[in-house]
Amino acid sequence: MNANGAPLLVVEGLKKYYPVRGGVFAAKIGDVRAVDGVSFTVQEGETLGLVGESGCGKSTLGRAIMRLETPTDGRVFFEGADMAHASKSELFRLRRDVQAIFQDPYSSLNPRMTVGEIVREPLLVHRIGTKAEQVEKVRALLETVGLTGEMLDRYPHEFSGGQRQRIGIARALALDPRLVIADEPVSALDVSVRSQVLNLMVKLQRERNLTYIFISHDLSVVEHVSDSIAIMYLGRIVEIGPADTVFAKPAHPYTRALMEAIPVPDPDQRHDAAPVKGETPSPVNPPPGCPFHPRCIYAIPACSQAIPPLEPVGPANGAPREHLAACIRKHEI
Repeated sequence: MNANGAPLLVVEGLKKYYPVRGGVFAAKIGDVRAVDGVSFTVQEGETLGLVGESGCGKSTLGRAIMRLETPTDGRVFFEGADMAHASKSELFRLRRDVQAIFQDPYSSLNPRMTVGEIVREPLLVHRIGTKAEQVEKVRALLETVGLTGEMLDRYPHEFSGGQRQRIGIARALALDPRLVIADEPVSALDVSVRSQVLNLMVKLQRERNLTYIFISHDLSVVEHVSDSIAIMYLGRIVEIGPADTVFAKPAHPYTRALMEAIPVPDPDQRHDAAPVKGETPSPVNPPPGCPFHPRCIYAIPACSQAIPPLEPVGPANGAPREHLAACIRKHEI
């Protein structure tokens, strides 16, 4: 939390729509509602896990926060500065404090550049330090993420997937950011390497007071690293709260279904499964009312009448974050 108690990041009603065109003249016939009115806050030093199945809009949300995608509507405040409507020069300054770790360590690194050039590039763009100072910082960053300074002149194809992701982490840290948006940072890695990279990220957060938005479809990974969890479905957040509370008492049927899908490595333990019906609706033509109601075993006619707002599940009881769910039957699940 900042000295004045305000959140580091505030997202208000963020939307990102992509036009759908058709016909002879390619006229607009609809919108893909990738992100549809998302609001949340992130405190300094916190890790917010953003979870949902493929296509729910979580990666688009991360890109819209950074203005890698221009939001259709809504606001994104970083320490009071509105990134969603910032000018080019203002955005250039803000991006020193907001960096990203991308999903694929194979495609996110330029194969024509050496590791030293890749990690040094943010320093060149922002004109930080002399050449000697930049090279020294690159060496220190590589050692920080578990590599060595002798690797400066090697190319990405000479490294394993885990090493490439470490290079991506070093590049993200080059400008000493305060907020890092990690988009599926371990999903492309071997299982044996994932824990090493996750432990590295936790260690760096503790040492550098980093704030993370950790995007993933894997609840077991998110549980390991997150202080709070937000569950996305069809472009909306349907549940958000402290990680231990959400895992212990999920209040939305979709959250419960995701948790029931986590494999348990014990044949004597079986889930009391809450089955999910059908397929995810199209974001071009979402269902009326609650977006999850066509697949929900708890749905009643009222669920199709209006989109339920995120509301408290119970008393906060002094918790750092309130537990909220967008379900009219949240107290019955």
